[in-house]
Amino acid sequence: MTSIDIYPAIDMRGGKCVRLFKGDYNLETVYADSPFEMAKSFAEQGAKWIHMVDLDGAKDGKRIHDKDVIRAATELGVNVQIGGGIRTEEDVKHYLDNGVTRVIIGSLAIQQPELAVSFIQKFGAERIVIGLDAKDGMVATHGWLETSTKSAIEVGQYFSKHGAKVFIFTDIATDGTLTGPNILANELLAEATGAEVIVSGGISSLADVNQVAKAATRSMIGGVIIGKALYENRFTLPQALREVTSC
Repeated sequence: MTSIDIYPAIDMRGGKCVRLFKGDYNLETVYADSPFEMAKSFAEQGAKWIHMVDLDGAKDGKRIHDKDVIRAATELGVNVQIGGGIRTEEDVKHYLDNGVTRVIIGSLAIQQPELAVSFIQKFGAERIVIGLDAKDGMVATHGWLETSTKSAIEVGQYFSKHGAKVFIFTDIATDGTLTGPNILANELLAEATGAEVIVSGGISSLADVNQVAKAATRSMIGGVIIGKALYENRFTLPQALREVTSC
């Protein structure tokens, strides 16, 4: 079976590590006081990647938690990808020049697609990830507070034609719900774009992780982001890592 990457998630808001239910800022659970300490814990448990999201930045349109992100990227010996509040080339450079492996472009990809394409061309498709967060198939922006008129497939095809190699697809309906991932939507995006897709949203069990790993044998699914299931001890990160290498 094709091995996939596990991305433990750290969502940052108000200086703390939190999770939202279906992206609702009013339905927040705080899981830790320090994003860096959480990242350190994941690194010690064997993570090769850590997925970090600046929720305040996504909402306000500017970098807010960049110090936590850069500290994790430079001190922990893991790959870090960051999304949220990235709106300018200077934002991208700030992260990539300070040890971050990949930058996720979300809202900007919808609002200024030509600028997002320029980032891919300038910094490389391996370092710029297009984040597609969808409600009923339509891409949402600004920390999921607004829904665009563009479908995830439509946006994905545009960026794949312009060099994008990696997408993160989040089904907002399942994010933070522990109800299982929307595998079909991820596979359809991978098929439509010919690019790697990282699954995000809804992972609740090792069976879900196994389901994603099996999907990777059929399509270009390259990884899975796991948040709430880890924080609520549904399973451990080492168990998830074993699941994708042994199944």
